[in-house]
Formats: sequence, C-alpha cells, structure tokens
Amino acid sequence: MTGTRSDRRNARAWETAGRQHGLLARRQLLALGFTSRAIEHRVQRRRLHPVARGVYAVGWPQLTARRRWMAAVLACGEGATLSHRSAAALLGIGIERPGLIDVSVRRRCELRRPGMRIRGRPTLAVADIVLFDDIPVTNAVRTLIDMAAELGPIATERAVNDADKRGLIDPETLRLALDRYAGEPGVRPLRGLLDRLTFRLSDSDLEIYFRPIAASAGLPSPIRYQPRKVRTALREANAMLRKRIRH
Repeated sequence: MTGTRSDRRNARAWETAGRQHGLLARRQLLALGFTSRAIEHRVQRRRLHPVARGVYAVGWPQLTARRRWMAAVLACGEGATLSHRSAAALLGIGIERPGLIDVSVRRRCELRRPGMRIRGRPTLAVADIVLFDDIPVTNAVRTLIDMAAELGPIATERAVNDADKRGLIDPETLRLALDRYAGEPGVRPLRGLLDRLTFRLSDSDLEIYFRPIAASAGLPSPIRYQPRKVRTALREANAMLRKRIRH
C-alpha cells in the first residue's frame, strides 16, 4: 500500500513537472505529500537540482531560456507572471535585458531574488495573464502597455509591428483595447504612437527611423508593410482569382 501511494505521488510530481518545463517548486512537492526530508534526499541523490530559491529541476539541471523564465515565476510564488521585457521576449516582440528577468506578482510584496526584477502589482487583472508555452505571462496588450511605460518610441513601435506579424494583436484591436486601461502608465504614449493619421506598420527598424526624417523633409511616408488582416484578405482574393482563371 505504501509503495502504491508513493508511486502515485511520484507520478503526480512528474506530471506537474512535465507541464512546467521539468521544474517543480518546493511548495508543490510539499502539497503532493513529499516531506522536507524526502526532498533533501532527492537533492542529495541528484534527482532534484536546485535552480532558484525553492525551485528544482527534475533530472536534468541545465537551464534553457524557457526554464529560466519558468523558474523565476515559480520562485515568486502564487500569482506570479512573466512581464515587461521578459514577457516581450517570450512572446517574440522584444528583447530581454541581459541577466535580469521581469516578474510581476498579483499582490503587495517586496520580494528580492537574484537576477530578477520583481514588481508587486495587486491590481494586475487575471484576464491580463495567459499561458504561453505553458509559462504564465502578461498578454500582448498588457505587455505592450508595460513596454511603452519604460521604453522609447522606437522600441515600442518595433514591438507593435512584431505583435502584428506574429498574429498576437493588430494595431486597430490594440487601439480599442487601450480604452480598458485609461490612465495607466504607458497608455498615453502607446495611444499617441497608434494615432490613425500617422501610424504605419513597418518592415524594418530602418523604416521606423526614416519616417520622421521623411516627414520633416515634406516627403510622403513609406508604405510597404501591410497589416496582417490586409495580407490575409489579399491572399484569399488572389487564391479565388487563380481558381476562377483555372476554371
């Protein structure tokens, strides 16, 4: 009976680790029925590898980028999520600052962890958090707002372009979504960037830098990159046209 109970406990631990990039938090192990002594025994036998405060890698100790992000979230406890530049890096719309992982926690806290920038954000809505590759992360709208509050217009515009290219959110939907966040830091600069009369999606940073130069010289703004919805509509129209030609 004891062996069966232990097998079930181990199976649940492996199942949980499988959803978390091979990582487990100490609190999760305790909740599954492992004792502190059992945890230490597995650490000594190198079945568990400490990778952050209260976080263990199961079997394989090496850390990929996603394992680092998952470990940081687990180390910060319940209500923790990847945010800001780290969220942008995971979503593929920005670059993480070297050596520092951004984590937001949905409660008041003054946590300090090596290699992390932790923000206590009790007003962060549950609806602003999604699972991306099984890692809790702020969604595209919340991430872009957070980036706009800390980064310059060029980096923010690049992130908006990337979000559209990756199918996360298009500029028009983003404009409408900002109404729900009125008054929050980052909304005003992002709304200004998305002005209907001046905003253009761009293929490259060169276009982003060139646009104000062209405007000051009285030249028309370059128009090359089409929004995702337009590209999809054009592909569908071309496919229909080719089908009619064949028939």
